[in-house]
Amino acid sequence: MLRTTHCGALTLDQLGEEVTLAGWVQKSRDKGFMLWIDLRDRYGITQIIFDEERTPKSVMEQAQRLGREFVIQVTGTVIERESKNPNLPTGEIEILAQSLTLLNQAKTPPFTIENETDGGEELRMQYRYLDIRRTPVRENLVFRSKVSLAIRNFLSAHDFIDVETPYLIKSTPEGARDFVVPSRMNQGQFYALPQSPQTFKQLLMVGGMDKYFQIVKCFRDEDLRADRQPEFTQIDCEMTFVEQEDILQQFESLLQHLLKEIKRVEIGAFPRMTYAEAMAKYGNDKPDIRFGMEFAELNDLAKNKGFIVFDQQELIVGIAVPGAAAYTRKQIDKLIDWVKRPQIGANGLVWVKCNEDGSYKSSVDKFYTQEDLAQWAKASGANAGDLILVMAGDTHKTRTQLSALRMELAEQLGLRKPEEFAPLWVVDFPLLEWDEETQRYHAMHHPFTAPKPEQIDLLETNPGAVNANAYDLVLNGNEIGGGSIRIHDAATQERMFALLGFSPEEAKTQFGFLMEAFQYGAPPHGGIALGLDRLVALLGGQETIRDFIAFPKNNSGRDLMIDAPSPIDTAQLDELYLCLQPKEE
Repeated sequence: MLRTTHCGALTLDQLGEEVTLAGWVQKSRDKGFMLWIDLRDRYGITQIIFDEERTPKSVMEQAQRLGREFVIQVTGTVIERESKNPNLPTGEIEILAQSLTLLNQAKTPPFTIENETDGGEELRMQYRYLDIRRTPVRENLVFRSKVSLAIRNFLSAHDFIDVETPYLIKSTPEGARDFVVPSRMNQGQFYALPQSPQTFKQLLMVGGMDKYFQIVKCFRDEDLRADRQPEFTQIDCEMTFVEQEDILQQFESLLQHLLKEIKRVEIGAFPRMTYAEAMAKYGNDKPDIRFGMEFAELNDLAKNKGFIVFDQQELIVGIAVPGAAAYTRKQIDKLIDWVKRPQIGANGLVWVKCNEDGSYKSSVDKFYTQEDLAQWAKASGANAGDLILVMAGDTHKTRTQLSALRMELAEQLGLRKPEEFAPLWVVDFPLLEWDEETQRYHAMHHPFTAPKPEQIDLLETNPGAVNANAYDLVLNGNEIGGGSIRIHDAATQERMFALLGFSPEEAKTQFGFLMEAFQYGAPPHGGIALGLDRLVALLGGQETIRDFIAFPKNNSGRDLMIDAPSPIDTAQLDELYLCLQPKEE
């Protein structure tokens, strides 16, 4: 080894010991007769001192030629620091250098390798290997490793078997776009990279594995955002001979274990909410329940009072913003402008101030009495000092708009506290969604999700009314996982494919292997997939997953460091029987 210990280990307990350290030069301070270097490795920083009276002259001269990020090895004696640094674990000692070996020189980095760097995000992604040297990024990756290990240990202790499934699979038309891989040995044919190991884990259940898990890379060629990458990692799990309740209990206990093990937070039984309740109370199916501001539907209280804007709308809905009655007109106008942005698309807001003296002041005083507004306050749970904000319009669109406003206000008011954790199960999703454009049903989750057992007969008479035997796990307003009890008999699966618009021939071509497997005694089974990237970010107190991925892509799906995707050689294209046609003008 080129070192006897690391840069985060030494304390006053090692005074007088000779040690050898290796690492990168963080920074140096040269007083001429004395030189200090902060030496950094993964574990921390240790100060090295070069003293012309106590350090050999040749070593002193060599140290004065070192630059930032030079890689060096130093041997010396642990001594007590005169000027201690309470912010460092090694802040009470320093190393009096006796020998120095230059292991490698370094160009001046394009940004400072410090906690608070001067490098922008794009630049740091281009030089990600340098960014990883910074403590916050390195600690995020160490944190991710710790979470992954805790997950593996927990699932293994509960008899789950880690099984790898293929990366080169068959493309299917459902879900997001596939990344496709041309086959050189099979002209004109393509593999797809898996969006999920869904069918393989079901086949493992048919094979009798009973409990399966895998921390696995998945791929989706879809539009990107801060919490989405073209390649992502999920904790994929499946179990046999289970009902929905068994899976909820199993994976509730996993998240409870992680919160206790990683964050030292103990949480009891998770609340549960139906999809319909989540949409009515919060306007989305992954509500953040760390704070209130639940929706209050005001149709019965606000219609037919002469305010034509409300009278003509399908839904009138409001929220009570705590303590916001003190907002000025300028502040309220900023909120109105915010909801009118194209990203939200609302026409405006109606507001009501709940004054401390029990009176009300609103933007619609002309149409509503104090008694009317008092009823609004009661329905929305508003107290004196609160501000009621009301929107109206098409039910789905208005709920979505008010949900966005609710989250924006929570950010402004500091209600989304990263160290506070509020998990939630959302259940009873619709099995199918009707798409007006294609005039057919689409699976709300995926084609293998089982309907609620008591509603199977509705598949024949009213399929749009059927709920799925499915569930999502939500944490702090983010969906971190979703799953379902699966269809395990061929007849129901064939009926589902027919509802989704597959002909028998198309279903056989796409999923014949699964249908065939169901003929050989498929057990009842179900599972869940948790997004590891998002889970780790939330446990780490953030919502941007890129900070917890070693080599992430940017918002355009590009790896700026290796410059991918990139063109390939014509000879490679020929081998793959591909010909890129120029676009017509």
